[in-house]
Amino acid sequence: MSRTIISTPDAPAAIGTYSQAVKVGNTVYLSGQIGLDPVKMDMVDGIDAQIARVFDNLKAVAEAAGGSLDDAVKLNVYLTDLGNFVKVNEAMARYLKQPYPARAAVGVSALPRGAMVEIDGVLVID
Repeated sequence: MSRTIISTPDAPAAIGTYSQAVKVGNTVYLSGQIGLDPVKMDMVDGIDAQIARVFDNLKAVAEAAGGSLDDAVKLNVYLTDLGNFVKVNEAMARYLKQPYPARAAVGVSALPRGAMVEIDGVLVID
């Protein structure tokens, strides 16, 4: 099976040695997204704005791969403050439909660029 690299200007450009996503067959592996504005490449301010920007970035990459966030089967959430987990849940209810994907949430000491949240995931597109 061949790999297809997914890239879109509607999400932040990769800032390292990775791709925004890789599609193999009907499975798409989404790289972690943080709250970077894709145009300015600046971090948006505040946890609420960062969570929304992360989901907007993931949505853009999912769409570039030919799918949507509703195709997500697994998300991994990384938070520098697990007290913000409720806010992530609220955002997930706005950005995804039931049945929701499997998910892990992990508290971390730091994220790139001083981000407060990062999310990666896996999609399966029919």
